[in-house]
Amino acid sequence: MLTYLLRRVLLIVPTLIGITLVVFSVMAASPGGIGSQAMSEGVMQPEARKAMEAYYNKRYGLDDPAPVQYLRWLNNISPIGFTLSESGEIGEFSFTKGSDLGESFLYGRSVSELIRERLPITLLLNIVSIPIVYIIAIAIGVRAATQHGRSFDVTSGTILLGLWSVPVMLAGVLLIGFFASEQNWHWFPESGLNRREALDMTFLPHWSGFKQVLMLAAAMASSVVLLLVANARLPHWWRSMFFGGIGLAAGIAMAEANGQLSNQSMHFILSLSVALLFWWIASSDFFAMRVLLAGAVGVAAALLLFQFVSDGAFVRGFLFDRLWHLVLPVLCLTFGGFAFLAKLSRSAVLENLSADYARTARAKGAPEELVLWRHVFRNSLIPLITVAASLLPGLLAGSVIVESLFSIEGMGKLAVEAVKGRDREMVLSLTLVSGVLTLIGYLIADLCYALADPRVSYD
Repeated sequence: MLTYLLRRVLLIVPTLIGITLVVFSVMAASPGGIGSQAMSEGVMQPEARKAMEAYYNKRYGLDDPAPVQYLRWLNNISPIGFTLSESGEIGEFSFTKGSDLGESFLYGRSVSELIRERLPITLLLNIVSIPIVYIIAIAIGVRAATQHGRSFDVTSGTILLGLWSVPVMLAGVLLIGFFASEQNWHWFPESGLNRREALDMTFLPHWSGFKQVLMLAAAMASSVVLLLVANARLPHWWRSMFFGGIGLAAGIAMAEANGQLSNQSMHFILSLSVALLFWWIASSDFFAMRVLLAGAVGVAAALLLFQFVSDGAFVRGFLFDRLWHLVLPVLCLTFGGFAFLAKLSRSAVLENLSADYARTARAKGAPEELVLWRHVFRNSLIPLITVAASLLPGLLAGSVIVESLFSIEGMGKLAVEAVKGRDREMVLSLTLVSGVLTLIGYLIADLCYALADPRVSYD
């Protein structure tokens, strides 16, 4: 195993060189050359343009041949190599010269500083999105496999196929238009990760008095427990009608809150759709999904009730404001991922349910739940791990669209601006970061293979 890890780590270096070499070649061969966007901005006199060209040529070595420029960039990012003077002359070889990603054409700042500012924002989006993707995908996929051919399998498959077919850009525009626009449901903000005033608030949300906090906690606990008991104890028909009625009331409230739905037929369609959704979930024998519905309805009911009866001033705080801004971007990042992974986990679990080892475990008297989660599910993790290796760079690529739509100052938006401006230092550095994350993801996936299946060995 140690030899394999060492070999894979050593292969990262030539792989990154190949990736950055391809990107550099494309940029160098593009019409106008590197940094042409920065040179074309504004109206400059010929003397000023020549002075700027001379500065760029001296600062970045743009008048050197392309191979020399690339080797100079490799020397700059490497922690060991030749030192360079301010005039660009090569000095002595040093083992402690440090790494320098250069200076951005567009921003006039260090690329390292820009990445340190933007990378945590993109990682936050992905850290929130990836657990949601896997939890929903595994829950739906395993359930669909155990209910093969039944209503849940058919319905979930149809819904997942529809979600997978919706482009991220279209989904983001629709979410902003319906749930962030003042003309419809202005429930969430349309851009950014925080309001300006949230930076001056306390971290946690609070009310003007501790009494209001206790009242909210009591109301939330009571409503959630009541609905969970109704979910578990009521007969199938009464449970379906009870939650269907809640869905109908929620649909009517949504229709009334939307000023654009003046047509009575649209009121009826929206109310009926929400009622049917609640009724279908409540009538399902998928207990986890029913518990999720009951908990969400209980929390929402407690918050709405407390909003009307409380007389204290509510301060949402920095944390609640950040979570409020993350809802729509995270939805855009997750819906396509869990749709694909749910179908993949369904097919993997379905294939292993009929395997010989599963039938042998059942013949020995093992409970079906033990067979499913200890034997079948563990052997179904291999394709999920394979996809997980490309999930992080895939979400980084998807965040380019999401960050542009929601005006989030992350790595995705930074990459779009760098490519548009042909900012060589920035594009190469972003390619380097993305390549490192991708290769690390593949390495972690290879290690997880051995943990999921003891038959996998790298010795």
